Amino acid sequence: MTHDSEKSVKASLPSDQPSLIQIKAVSHAFNTGSGPLPVLDSLDLSIKKGQFTAVVGPSGCGKSTLTRLVAGLLIPDSGDVFLDGKPVKGPRSTVGMAFQNPVLLEWRSILDNVLLPLEIVPDRVPIAEHKERALGLLSLVGLAGFEDKKPSELSGGMRQRASLCRALVHKPEVLILDEPFGALDAFTREDLWQIMHELRAEEPFTTLLITHDLRESVFLADEVVVLSGRPAKAQFTLPVRIDHERTLDDLYTQQSIDMLATLRHQIQLAQGRSTGSNS
Repeated sequence: MTHDSEKSVKASLPSDQPSLIQIKAVSHAFNTGSGPLPVLDSLDLSIKKGQFTAVVGPSGCGKSTLTRLVAGLLIPDSGDVFLDGKPVKGPRSTVGMAFQNPVLLEWRSILDNVLLPLEIVPDRVPIAEHKERALGLLSLVGLAGFEDKKPSELSGGMRQRASLCRALVHKPEVLILDEPFGALDAFTREDLWQIMHELRAEEPFTTLLITHDLRESVFLADEVVVLSGRPAKAQFTLPVRIDHERTLDDLYTQQSIDMLATLRHQIQLAQGRSTGSNS
């Protein structure tokens, strides 16, 4: 695929769904001992309701900063972040998050770890109903029978499955995934990719994934956004048009090979390492 044809792809994204997440002209910098370090520069990004968007880019370009702005854990220096049309000014209970480190509490059972967000943001739903939902999620990700185990009794992949359940137990509108599979071995990672598709089929949520794995982005996402080098802008957007139920075999088709080549070329451009076209 040539660089010119890459540009034409962006214009063909579907527009029938409303945007749930809108990032408008967002700039952000961190204070350091040598002065401000600009991370994001007039970033514009829109994610439609129900969409799975993956964000890739060079190391240190501001991908994790982006997730914290959407979650309300940071406020941008300039520009605005909107969730369902409302400005994000602080943490929102409608957002669930999972990180590379599951951060499960060792003194709590797996079930109690999953239920933790409902203790932080209590509601009027009976605890028995919450437990039923948590147990249903654990069963969906293959952890039925491990509800009473402690985190140290589970493998890394199993702990990450529990972390995903914890992020979803309160039925968030938005699920933010900040490299949740990055520390896992290849086989466990691919297993969790497939579980993510199963979760998405059962749970209606909008997803923002940060990843360094281009195969992961193509397998999971409806679109992949490439950020430029720091301070980052949205450099390029690639729609992923795999309309059937995805399997790992899809990563070895010519379509996926072409998409991965396009993304690698865009990353090279973001790193300033390539000026030629990608064929």
